[in-house]
Amino acid sequence: MVNTIIHYILNIIEQSGYLGIFFFMAIESSILPLPSEIVMIPAGYLVWQGKMNMSLVILAGTLGSLAGALCNYFLAYKIGRIFIVKYGKYFFIREKSLIATETFFDKHGEISTFIGRLIPVVRHYISLPAGLARMNLWKFSLFTIIGAGLWVSILSVFGWWLGDSIGYTNVNEIAESFGGGEKDSTQEFIKWQMRNILLIVLSIVAAITILYVAWQYKKKAISKR
Repeated sequence: MVNTIIHYILNIIEQSGYLGIFFFMAIESSILPLPSEIVMIPAGYLVWQGKMNMSLVILAGTLGSLAGALCNYFLAYKIGRIFIVKYGKYFFIREKSLIATETFFDKHGEISTFIGRLIPVVRHYISLPAGLARMNLWKFSLFTIIGAGLWVSILSVFGWWLGDSIGYTNVNEIAESFGGGEKDSTQEFIKWQMRNILLIVLSIVAAITILYVAWQYKKKAISKR
């Protein structure tokens, strides 16, 4: 069942091109559980085949991510606050939690939005607290584009590298690497490489977070002098 869905998605991307990438990445940036890997890695492979342009693939993926993120942002911005104030107590969410979220995003919204786009699962939901906190729209959009653009670029280049290194004959072969069932040595190799990429990205995120916290601490210490 999983492989069937993935094959379907990949066939749409191959047929509809950049519009398909935009559409599925917009879904990926919403709260629906569609992994960006099954969109951007095959798109990068299609670049290797000469069927797509890398710059346009990255642009379509980034703009799709922004579109989905903005949908979540405005959903939380318009409805989330009202819902929490009226019904939050039934879900153990108090209004002071909303105020704390607003305060946090007022101080750290830019770095949170950027880093959130690079972390699995978090990237699907980071737009919601930003919308609840009514983070500045232009700042939210800018740092979403930077974070999403970086992640999309990594996956697209990885897809191109797979084509150049392994030489698949059909984009649907990549689908087997994401589905269930027994995997051959090539699929295990791809899975292992994806794990390495994720570890590298998370290491970079950790380093950026540590530097940011250190900078904030230093700034706070200077202001107290």
